Amino acid sequence: MDAFFAAAEQAAKPSLRGKPVVVGGIGVRGVVSTASYEARVFGVRSAMPTAQARRLCPNAAYLAPRFSLYRQVSEAVMELLHALSPLVEPLSLDEAFVDLEAGGVPARTAAVRAVGERLRRDIRSSTGLTGSVGLAGAKMLAKIASETAKPDGLVVIEPGTERELLDPMPVRTLPGVGPATAETLRRAGIHTVAETAEAGEAELVRLLGRAHGAGLYAMALGQDDRPVVAERDAKSISVEDTFEVDLTDRTRVRGEVLRLADRCVQRLRAAGRSGRTVVIKVRNYDFSTLTRSETLRGPTDDPAVIREAAVRLLETVDTTGGVRLLGVGVSGLADFTQEDLFAQLATEREAREAEEAAGAVGAAEPADGGGRAQEAQEEAPRRWHPGLDVVHEEYGAGWVQGSGVGRVTIRFETPWSAPGRVRTFAVEDPALRPGEPLPLVGGGPAVAQSSEPAILPKSVSPDPGEDTGSVGEEISSR
Repeated sequence: MDAFFAAAEQAAKPSLRGKPVVVGGIGVRGVVSTASYEARVFGVRSAMPTAQARRLCPNAAYLAPRFSLYRQVSEAVMELLHALSPLVEPLSLDEAFVDLEAGGVPARTAAVRAVGERLRRDIRSSTGLTGSVGLAGAKMLAKIASETAKPDGLVVIEPGTERELLDPMPVRTLPGVGPATAETLRRAGIHTVAETAEAGEAELVRLLGRAHGAGLYAMALGQDDRPVVAERDAKSISVEDTFEVDLTDRTRVRGEVLRLADRCVQRLRAAGRSGRTVVIKVRNYDFSTLTRSETLRGPTDDPAVIREAAVRLLETVDTTGGVRLLGVGVSGLADFTQEDLFAQLATEREAREAEEAAGAVGAAEPADGGGRAQEAQEEAPRRWHPGLDVVHEEYGAGWVQGSGVGRVTIRFETPWSAPGRVRTFAVEDPALRPGEPLPLVGGGPAVAQSSEPAILPKSVSPDPGEDTGSVGEEISSR
């Protein structure tokens, strides 16, 4: 998919179509997840600090991500891919490999190009967005072809033209070549794929080790025998938040861990999974990062059990210096639940005791300050992040354009309407409430440009700024 998060936001918000849009963390420590092609003209790229992006493109719309919307679109696209073949290997929300041969498509240029063209049309019709398709005889080449085709294109790498396409490309184009490997090769005078192949397998093995060196040599020759793997089971499911101001209050830290544990359970249950090991992640003010884990007696998706385990782990970490990031995850995933009855019974007993104590003394608070944290949370004003969906009792559906000094500005429009009007309300206006994303294709699909397909046996460098759709959620896969 092309600039996926940003394109989805443009399709959902008519007033942003054709304008620079940046999706990601919007705070002072935020990081860009996706930049629209209009924003990339100014140098904005994924993984760039949002503060730097604002300096490069101050007039862009900076929006918080809406993963529920992106998942809806992703599921629609994956359904189209599964209609082509039983072998579909998702890489992220917006990218996947498809084995067309397993779907009965003849290995002829005309046939595969026709399938790719139909897929692009179906994606546009189903979601209102555009996707780019790469077709080749191997996964690595198909990946390079799809990046070369961006935006909204189709590229076929003809058999016999692989080396002609690959040779001029930088060595970072090849899978498995990160900054460290690229630096090692640079010191040896190797900068391009052609120079990698010319170095020979023995030299690459000497530089990088047997497994990595031999694999890289094969890739440089355009050889990739990795199969398309239909299932990529998640190894863990986790959530994390980075805070604009370091957290120093222990009660606040505990409250955030409990909130993250609940979000983690929601994702765990949405995936139909349970987990045996609870993990917390704490990044301190000095960027040092600690992880702590506890393995339960059996896999669980019980929120009380996971919350209790996360809090126990937090007690082993010193947070007095300040915390800039917290995370809670569950690993050792399973498709069934074997509840940790002892932990569950203990939690229920503590809850009953707390209720009895509250009944005896009226408005008494738990000794650990949990009641104060809950009260503070209830009294805190609602936070309206730019881009989030809202519904007003009188004006209907819209999205947050900005907020501050007790006011929130809403633009009222839908994916199939004309650009809407802007109105401003008090942040605590009782007529205003959070909403859910509207389907991109309902009253009418968003309009997207198209381009002609091409067969490219020539050198075109892939776009290094294309995102993978991973910021904000962490689902590690094997």
